[in-house]
Amino acid sequence: MSNSTGDKPSTPLHSVSVAGAVIREDGRMLVIKRRDNGNWEPPGGVLELDETPQEGVVREVLEETGIHVEVEQLTGVYKNMARGIVALVFRCKPSGGEARATSEATAVEWLTPDEIHAHMGEVYAVRLLDALESNSPYVRTHDGKNIFPMQ
Repeated sequence: MSNSTGDKPSTPLHSVSVAGAVIREDGRMLVIKRRDNGNWEPPGGVLELDETPQEGVVREVLEETGIHVEVEQLTGVYKNMARGIVALVFRCKPSGGEARATSEATAVEWLTPDEIHAHMGEVYAVRLLDALESNSPYVRTHDGKNIFPMQ
């Protein structure tokens, strides 16, 4: 049977986003203060249809921070159960550029892990802190505010 417009799709559709856990040689990590909601978050955004996850991370970090990065590895997969958003987070190292405010970020900072704990909401802080661990990637679920216990 064909799936005509207006019918509910048989497979639920998810939105996929990508983010960079950009770690400097001194251990500080790149974060942005989002212009739209004022939250401190890792740089990232929606993955476009014609790009690989790694290409998306490079593009988003550059657009939001002015920093060029080299993608190293996937460190976590995070699903917002309330909104159906799957976020792929990649550890990256900076390879050039200057951190600057952008059309999407009112501030761009390099924070220590302790500062990340103190300044960021749990669902975003964990994406950066997970990237510091050697036994990644992590797979976590959350409701937009709180991380659910791992199964």
